[in-house]
Amino acid sequence: MRAVVLSGGLTHDFPATTACLTELLAGQGLEAEVHIAVDAALHALPGAALLVVNALRWTMTGPGTPARYRELAGAEGASPSESARAALAAHLEAGGGVLGLHTASICFDDWPEWGRTLGGAWAWGRSHHPPIGPAVEVRPEGGHELVDGLDPFTLVDEVYGDLDLAPGIVPLLTARQPSGPGAGPRRPLLWAREHGGGRVVYDALGHHPPSYEVPEHREILRRAIRWTTRG
Repeated sequence: MRAVVLSGGLTHDFPATTACLTELLAGQGLEAEVHIAVDAALHALPGAALLVVNALRWTMTGPGTPARYRELAGAEGASPSESARAALAAHLEAGGGVLGLHTASICFDDWPEWGRTLGGAWAWGRSHHPPIGPAVEVRPEGGHELVDGLDPFTLVDEVYGDLDLAPGIVPLLTARQPSGPGAGPRRPLLWAREHGGGRVVYDALGHHPPSYEVPEHREILRRAIRWTTRG
């Protein structure tokens, strides 16, 4: 089977984390086809079992976007073409899977269907995360094969808070932000859903390679790959 991986963007070591993902994909029998260009990735979907988005690709001009990103929009901003958007819809209708990692929820801010597909989207001015570290305790919430039988574990990663969530999202992993205004309530970090005929998993973890070295997180990702591709 083939997996199309969209990688790349600002402020993260995407080559390193994508290498972690391609290793996990290979372990589940999927050959990774990595693309940096948004349209090239989405147009490559016909015949693929899975789309993996491990990238930070967005217009950089939407409401609330910080000035430091707006200044880079001309060179780094991205928006999928209409044909690329249609390719994702066709992929889901054919039963294809989607696995979004970490910054996938920030991607494609001018494409509401992406947020509806993923089940959550970053809202500039409301969504937030503290600086990475220290280690946080992540708690499986059970009731799904992605996390059944797993104990709580710790890892160093960014804990996103106050994403714009789709109705009915059921968290499968939660954690508290270690500092800042969001340090109180537990934040949803993982969910699985069906949308448009396909299966979708969003994992808000995965900021850097050490996150992928934690055995429990690796197991969750292996299960996510199997679940989104229906085994």
